[in-house]
Amino acid sequence: MDMLTIEARTALLQRRSSLRGLLRLNLTEAERQHSRQEPDLVDEAAEESAEEVRVRLSEREERELRDIDDALVRIEQGRFGHCARCGGAIGRHRLRAIPEARHCMECSAQERR
Repeated sequence: MDMLTIEARTALLQRRSSLRGLLRLNLTEAERQHSRQEPDLVDEAAEESAEEVRVRLSEREERELRDIDDALVRIEQGRFGHCARCGGAIGRHRLRAIPEARHCMECSAQERR
């Protein structure tokens, strides 16, 4: 493994651990909110709003976890750093900034269109 791949693997593992902790915290908070007894209408509205935010965050975090896990698989399979669309190299700067990146800059721009 080259140095960039080692750095990326370390960053991915750290981010995965952090995200899993956030998801556990969100789950614990949701369970705590549901166990409260007889909230008034203002509390209920605030809880519903907070729950919506937690759900959106959880969905984003789960998507990021899937991307991280996929990147770790690519590292193990020796495919890390190669664009999933064109097969070309993903730039080192891009991989340092976004180690879970699947596409080179050009293909990423095309995907967003």
